[in-house]
Amino acid sequence: MTGKLNVVLAACLVGCALALVNTQYQARHLFIELERAQAKARQLDIEWAQLQLDQSTLGKHARIEDIAHRDLGMTQLTPARTQYLTEGQE
Repeated sequence: MTGKLNVVLAACLVGCALALVNTQYQARHLFIELERAQAKARQLDIEWAQLQLDQSTLGKHARIEDIAHRDLGMTQLTPARTQYLTEGQE
């Protein structure tokens, strides 16, 4: 009787030990995945900040005005160049 009990207890002990090893392996694997996801999130935050900076730089009025003058040959509107149209009466 005690021999069978010892075998059953030894089998339970081995089963618990294997379950513990498996659980630790899964925990390490999940921790590595978590670290990768956090690193990816940090990288995306950096890219987002850079895109916001680029957007604010590209949308500045002085830059747009410079491109319009340099690349498109546009000039500032002056009252001397303004023509007013009035509705003619028939």
